[in-house]
Amino acid sequence: MIKARITVTLKNGVLDPQGKAIEGGLASLGFEGVDSVRQGKVFDVELNSTDKDKAEADLATMCEKLLANTVIENYAVEIIT
Repeated sequence: MIKARITVTLKNGVLDPQGKAIEGGLASLGFEGVDSVRQGKVFDVELNSTDKDKAEADLATMCEKLLANTVIENYAVEIIT
């Protein structure tokens, strides 16, 4: 079993209205000094495999085809097991 964590974030320069809303919410709650908030998403994926190289290739393909919009998002794959 291979476990992975995929983190998807907006590319620099892409507007992030949800991040701005969170930033404003933090300020209204009294948190000072927050310069910027960028939101993203995390996927925890378990693969029934022991081949780490194939798993990494498959995970990258999953990101390219479904999990990330590579026009506006970056992704990072981390094998956690």
